[in-house]
Amino acid sequence: MGKFVHFLFCILISNSIVSLAQQDCSSYNFRNNEIYATCVSLPVQNSNLHWNYHPTNGTVDVVYRHTGVSTSTWVAWALNINGSGMLGAQALVALPNSNGSVQGYTSAVTSYGTGLQQSPLNFAVPAIRAERVNGDVLIHATLVLPGGRTSFNQVWQSGPVSNGAPGAHALGSENRNSLGTVDFITGQTGAGAPVGGSLLHRRNTHGVLNAVSWGILMPMGAMVARYVKVFKVANPAWFYIHIACQATAYGVGVAGWGTGLKLGSDSEGIKYTSHRNIGITLFVLGTLQVFALLLRPKPDNKYRKYWNIYHGGVGYTVITLAIINVFKGLDILDPEKKWKHAYIGVLISLGAIAAILEAFTWFIVLNRKKEEKQVNGAHGSNGYGHSHGQPA
Repeated sequence: MGKFVHFLFCILISNSIVSLAQQDCSSYNFRNNEIYATCVSLPVQNSNLHWNYHPTNGTVDVVYRHTGVSTSTWVAWALNINGSGMLGAQALVALPNSNGSVQGYTSAVTSYGTGLQQSPLNFAVPAIRAERVNGDVLIHATLVLPGGRTSFNQVWQSGPVSNGAPGAHALGSENRNSLGTVDFITGQTGAGAPVGGSLLHRRNTHGVLNAVSWGILMPMGAMVARYVKVFKVANPAWFYIHIACQATAYGVGVAGWGTGLKLGSDSEGIKYTSHRNIGITLFVLGTLQVFALLLRPKPDNKYRKYWNIYHGGVGYTVITLAIINVFKGLDILDPEKKWKHAYIGVLISLGAIAAILEAFTWFIVLNRKKEEKQVNGAHGSNGYGHSHGQPA
């Protein structure tokens, strides 16, 4: 009995939440007292969709309302007739003007690098206008629905205005999830897969490859070279472990770098200059390290100390830049916070291990030097290294 009551209580609560959301949407009063039979609160970006469907001529009067929009932000709502997501979207755009008014127009999205330039859609839009009301931006339009259909994929988005034109929108979780479905007869809407599809998958792959290679394996390989070689029993095994770590990191890193170049070419108009430049620098320095290994002088060569300085300096530079770039990449991808926390945890763990090994290896080195000094002193007191005169 108790479980049944709990079940009914959960249903009541969930229905109440839905009702409140619907009430928040339907209770909105339009400036010219327009009345819309159907409205839905979209799941992200503080947006609502209101409409009246006219079955006699297959048209729909629609209002897209985005709340709390700054005067330097564009907003857009779109139907995607033959696909989902951004590519192929037929958009209604609201662009703020310098005089405070808002311009409404149509734009067909044909590439990821779109500037949302004004263009006709693949279905008729007899009327469109946009306005700002108490911080909300509203796009009013009449659409002639194509092919007698009433159910479509929808996309909505917002982004900054740059030099009077729409700039690239962010790639946060809300932006990636601003899509779904809408049926103008039933009034039902649904969530869609996160925006980006295979593109998002490639972004995630790029991030994982580079975080693991440059951001984790590279520091581990450097730690092996610095700390493990102090132990005489580990010679020459430490060298091969070091080479294995760095070679694996470089190979995986090159794959991640390659996916980054491909992402850049497929995302025309979306640029992350500092992240890109650091990535190119890492690839160049990593490649130099590979070739430097082939030119490594023998231990007794007089130039070996200069090679050691170069190799260590470039190596620590690579590690520093790699960690910086991993965090830049995380900011771009904007995944769940647990992923950034996980990487921070890995760095803290490596740092703690490095601190312990640093102290321990210094202890070993100083003890070793002390023992060598005592041995040399004992040899000197026994006459070793001195000429012996004959007794008079």
